[in-house]
Amino acid sequence: MATTTLPIAPPQIRHQQCFIGGQWVDSVSGKTFATVNPATEEEICQVAEGDAEDVDLAVQAARNALENGPWAGMDARDRGGLMYKLADLIEQELDELAALETLDNGKPIRDARAADLPLVIDCLRYYAGYADKFHGKTIPVRGNFFTYTRREPIGVAGQIIPWNFPLLMAAWKWGPALAAGCTIVMKPAEQTPLTCLRLAQLAQDAGFPDGVINVVPGFGPTAGAAVVKHPGVDKVAFTGEYKTAQIIMRDAAETLKRLTFELGGKSPNIVFADADLEAAAAGAHFGLFFNQGQCCCAGSRLFVEESIHDKFVDKLVALSKDCKIGDPLDPETQQGPQVDKAQFDKIMEYIDLGNRQGAQCLTGGQRAGERGYFIEPTVFDAVTDDMAIATEEIFGPVMNILKFKDVDEIVDRANNTFYGLAAAVWTRDIGKAHHIARHVKAGTVWVNCYDVFDAAAPFGGFKMSGIGRELGEKALDNYLEDKTVTVALD
Repeated sequence: MATTTLPIAPPQIRHQQCFIGGQWVDSVSGKTFATVNPATEEEICQVAEGDAEDVDLAVQAARNALENGPWAGMDARDRGGLMYKLADLIEQELDELAALETLDNGKPIRDARAADLPLVIDCLRYYAGYADKFHGKTIPVRGNFFTYTRREPIGVAGQIIPWNFPLLMAAWKWGPALAAGCTIVMKPAEQTPLTCLRLAQLAQDAGFPDGVINVVPGFGPTAGAAVVKHPGVDKVAFTGEYKTAQIIMRDAAETLKRLTFELGGKSPNIVFADADLEAAAAGAHFGLFFNQGQCCCAGSRLFVEESIHDKFVDKLVALSKDCKIGDPLDPETQQGPQVDKAQFDKIMEYIDLGNRQGAQCLTGGQRAGERGYFIEPTVFDAVTDDMAIATEEIFGPVMNILKFKDVDEIVDRANNTFYGLAAAVWTRDIGKAHHIARHVKAGTVWVNCYDVFDAAAPFGGFKMSGIGRELGEKALDNYLEDKTVTVALD
């Protein structure tokens, strides 16, 4: 007997203010801004609009917690215990958090439940286990001296996260920072502040001391810039677009803050004729259309070997036409709306540009429905390397298919971009797979899979795709300083 699923009810909105020093407070200016449901284009609620004064209060609270509060002298193992407890609370509220993420961001509830929230929980637990494992070294030096090193928290971490994976990006930033013993001032994206604010309350419920985690919602040119420029912030971690990262680098120069960036990409996804074509087609579809194409590592340049091109394209078109678009709170929905009108308009402009430059639109290319920022899954064929849709990051449900002839050709073409975040190759030839993995300039290379993430595996980019790494042991280095201590033994 067939069953019908019903859409999930919208969640309760619990927190709309700034979270500073353990208190929920209005912005100093009293200003607020609207956060909008992208599926309906209706206002969800008003959220406090933080600015430089609010950031200053947050930095003061973070500095006090770092140097004077219980966090400053807390045993590392107890610090990890708080992180485990936070992960447990998130797990208990998984359904509510998933619904809140879907409401504010537009991602399908099925993805928020099955991907975003489990990865958030796993990330926090992974780094909780690291909290008591920062080992210094004893170093033999000339003379009668005893020399050793300590690994200490870098200080107050300013963290600026994007709107495409709000909860997950918060976890990627909080995990290593908290394990290292840093305190945090976070600026969530103005499009999607609600889950980050809810996460702050859960952190307080878990027992994190006041001031360890502070959240200031607001806009990039005001609140974000204030975080970057503040002399009391020791390190800035940013995920977003490379042009914003360039502004951050300039603004941070005066105080020489430590910087890490996880930026965009135009990732090559390479399918050879000897691949498992069913798996490759499913992987290519997922690698582009997951999260409405709003992924920095989306496989947005799909290279298909000439001999299988027509057969493979037919599979991709069929998958795209079969995709269910609709209410993201419906568990059956596979593709929700884009995050806001600005993103919707940008994607539609690229679709128009693809048509005008001679690419062949095989399916999609139109707005879906009359309300909400929905775009049909779009597949372009006959794309050339110099077209705008093949060179610029679209960040939407627009697949670009390019033909290639052989291994020698494809490496140069894959690397013909100033990005270098991710890449993938589909082949049964292990030698060919390793050749691509070695020569493609990307921080992550997937072989016969796509979008496989784990908290233990470093993620970040070459070239204009970033500086430093998120996840894994490497991410901890972003939040630690090495101190050398030398003692005279005479």
